[in-house]
Amino acid sequence: MKITKETFLAEIFNNEKARTILEKHQVPCLSCPYAQEEMNELTIGQICEMYELDSKSLLADLNKELNKESDE
Repeated sequence: MKITKETFLAEIFNNEKARTILEKHQVPCLSCPYAQEEMNELTIGQICEMYELDSKSLLADLNKELNKESDE
């Protein structure tokens, strides 16, 4: 699965490796009660824009790590 700016947070939220990467990039949505309710509507791109996060770096890390799983 390729993660893009259009990927919804809900699509990767329950993946432990994805959560670790999101934490590393300081994505605040992981503990936000509002995000829990809106994660089916929030995309990675929207989150990066809202919190001024480096989307290219985040997406690169997510795709690198999550594609390892599919290769194994």
